[in-house]
Amino acid sequence: MAKNQLNIGMVGYGFMGRAHSNAFRKAGNFFPLDYDIVLKAACARSADKAQAFADNWGYESIETDWRKLIERKDIDVIDIASPNDTHKEIALAAAAAGKMILCEKPLGRNATESEEMVAAVEAAGVKNMVWYNYRRVPAVTMAKQLVEEGRLGRIFHYRAKFLQDWTINADLPQGGAALWRLDVDVAGSGVTGDLLAHCIDTAMWLNGPIVEVSAMTETFVKERMHNLTGKVEKVGIDDASIFMARFANGSLATFEATRYARGHKALYTLEMNGEKASLFWDLHDLHRLQYFDHADEGKLRAWRNIHVSDGDQPYMKNWWVPGLQIGYEHSFVHQVADFVTGLGEGTTPSPTFREALQTDYVTDAVLKSARERNWQPVKQS
Repeated sequence: MAKNQLNIGMVGYGFMGRAHSNAFRKAGNFFPLDYDIVLKAACARSADKAQAFADNWGYESIETDWRKLIERKDIDVIDIASPNDTHKEIALAAAAAGKMILCEKPLGRNATESEEMVAAVEAAGVKNMVWYNYRRVPAVTMAKQLVEEGRLGRIFHYRAKFLQDWTINADLPQGGAALWRLDVDVAGSGVTGDLLAHCIDTAMWLNGPIVEVSAMTETFVKERMHNLTGKVEKVGIDDASIFMARFANGSLATFEATRYARGHKALYTLEMNGEKASLFWDLHDLHRLQYFDHADEGKLRAWRNIHVSDGDQPYMKNWWVPGLQIGYEHSFVHQVADFVTGLGEGTTPSPTFREALQTDYVTDAVLKSARERNWQPVKQS
């Protein structure tokens, strides 16, 4: 039986454009979907770069203006994989045109932008989702299952960190295609909205709402040459961000992110401690979940090293035989599969724009706390 087509219009051709395109290509090969996913058009300002990207990933056509992409009748889904300062304008136009929207994180450069985006998609009634892909790493999804089953009991502590080192160079410029994350006007913030946003989204998914925060941030290099102006300009993003938090369930948390941790390229870890059990996950060993259960017999009580690769563990029945692991890119495949499955079932998998807005409320509170050096309540969506 022929399936309906789901035609994708991709905005952006960088790291996330590649990650998303790979997911669109692979999801139907490994998951039983009700739609055939078609890479219909790729969009970038440079026609040459858009065409090279389209040729490599199998897009049927290109556009150099995202407005024309949105106007096309043969596009069902607009995937926003472009820099943060473009998210709102593209999303508002796509919603007005009745397109489904997938958007890279963070949703907006701040919660004010994100609120407009949420209002637009909800008023238009269009399907929407944000690419917080770490939820769909099988070991992290399994952690969610353990928490929901009550295996940890009352939660006391949550801690997360995301460490990188790629900006430890005072001569590194800011701005432009490769370094827009260092330009506050484009990015909105530094590691708080980039790295900590992932940590915060996962934390609230696992442990519920964050209600208050106390933070400090630092910009280690105060001025950098700007690639677009050629002038030395003030750096407005945070290089490092650390905050304490309290969840609605009474548990306490610490979060840390930096791009100044020499020797770390992408060290993301999380740990939860409950009255009955604890769990720990490390992106560098992403297919494993560490789990400690106090109910184990005393002489055997220890941390378990669970290799999440078996068919009764999240997502894994769709991949290889037990014992063979999968990687980072598969989390995006899972997100596409869940989104498309939801279309057939009439549901919208998380995180929706509204859920992603809650993460932006937390990051806004973190940045305000760091500026004012006090505790800040977190607005609830």
